[in-house]
Amino acid sequence: MPTQTRRAGGFLLWFAVLGGALAWTVHVFVAWGVDELTCRAGNTSVGGVPVRGIVGAGVVIPALVTLAALLLAWRGWRRATAATRDHDSPRMQRTGMLLLIGLGADALFLAIILAGGAAVLVLSPCQ
Repeated sequence: MPTQTRRAGGFLLWFAVLGGALAWTVHVFVAWGVDELTCRAGNTSVGGVPVRGIVGAGVVIPALVTLAALLLAWRGWRRATAATRDHDSPRMQRTGMLLLIGLGADALFLAIILAGGAAVLVLSPCQ
């Protein structure tokens, strides 16, 4: 297997496992952080952009990244389990286990982002 393919596969594997957690971290800093800091300063916009627009982007973009990680984990898990059935490879078993953990974690983080985003978007800013 060429080195470049192995690197891309490794990156995609770790993105599938940790992408939801990283996206949730961005969501917390952007959606909640911008709301808190802007309101504490007594403003309702950041650089002319309303807080609700920034918060909306801080919910939608991380949710899409998490969804991409979730779909990638699902696709990889299906391939890994199929490969494990054909060849009893410990490496594919480990990969399948990592991707199964990624499936659960990504689903959980997607739910957290959507629930937190609903709270931030439903409540008016600076309340």
